[in-house]
Amino acid sequence: MTVLGTAALVLAGLALFVLGAALGHGAARRQQEHSADSEGARALAHGLHSAALAAAPLRAGLTPDTARKAARRLRPLLGTPALALTDDASVLTWDGAGDHHRAEVTALLAHPPRARTFPLSCDDPRCPVRWGALLPLTADGAHGAAAPGALAVFAAEESTALVRAGEEAARRLSVDLELAGLDGVRARAREAEVRALRAQISPHFIYNSLASIASFVRTDPERARELLQEFADFTRYSFRRDGDFTTLAEELRSIEQYLELARARFGRRLQVTLRIAPEVLPVTLPFLCLQPLVENALKHGLEGSVERLSVTIVAEDEGAEARVVVEDNGVGMEPERLRAILRGTAGPATGIGLSNVDRRLRQVYGDDHGLVIETGVGAGTKITLRVPKFRPGIQARSAQV
Repeated sequence: MTVLGTAALVLAGLALFVLGAALGHGAARRQQEHSADSEGARALAHGLHSAALAAAPLRAGLTPDTARKAARRLRPLLGTPALALTDDASVLTWDGAGDHHRAEVTALLAHPPRARTFPLSCDDPRCPVRWGALLPLTADGAHGAAAPGALAVFAAEESTALVRAGEEAARRLSVDLELAGLDGVRARAREAEVRALRAQISPHFIYNSLASIASFVRTDPERARELLQEFADFTRYSFRRDGDFTTLAEELRSIEQYLELARARFGRRLQVTLRIAPEVLPVTLPFLCLQPLVENALKHGLEGSVERLSVTIVAEDEGAEARVVVEDNGVGMEPERLRAILRGTAGPATGIGLSNVDRRLRQVYGDDHGLVIETGVGAGTKITLRVPKFRPGIQARSAQV
């Protein structure tokens, strides 16, 4: 082989080597970039998850206990030697070093909290807290709104990066404080609706129940004693203070007491049939959800023009849901009047029971779980409701007064 041929082979080999190296370098770089992207994505997900965990306790409001839990989770995320959460007047919790600076932070709260940085004086050479930033928390996100508290972050020296991180953390905490406020509004609305239902328990019904009990005192004292116990149990359940939810078993027991008192008054004019599947008795549903439906049957039945009222209550298992039906052979009503009742525009004389129950069911389970009412003039009324057998976050509590 000639020298020229040998040189050509060497050059060709070098070219292939360089090309292979370039391709290999490109593949390695792409692999490194992909790995870096994956690491970045994991770091971002971890950071978001940690921030959510840190802020979550404030969904219950800003208290020393919730502040302590939030600060304990938030400080490692920010990488600061100390962190504090305050209300509008005092330090609720201090996490980390430098607790002896608490009074200096409290002094800053003498005026409405505003974003500021400040130096801290300290005689302890080992103290890592020499500088801090106070970052207000807002309950509604509105500018100019009174701040319910503040986040304070600390460092050995001034840090713009820590201020920015603290501002983002304060915004995340403020979101959960706002949600806590909304939860409180919803809870107060639910309490108001239950109070309205309790107020609707007719004084007329209570008077008639006591009158019926009194009528048995001389003729049948044992019957009077039983009715008085039913009356006491019914009122104890209806006016209990604890819990927005109850079980179907407890609600049906209250209805049986209500109907027993009604039987004492109406006698044979009232006929009641119950068909209850045992497997749905533990199902949770809103408190005082069924009693207004039964009361509606009696009010527009026996207290109307029907000589003999038949009320049927059925509770069945339908897979993921429990189906409850309250049906009567009363006077019924026109569909337009029913729509006005459900809208709450039919006037105070109609009561608020049906619209209240329908609204609460929709709020808790969604619009597809409202009351389904079939009625017509002279055709009686059939009311159907369906509730999920299991729903996260919904739990019945034992009755208390």
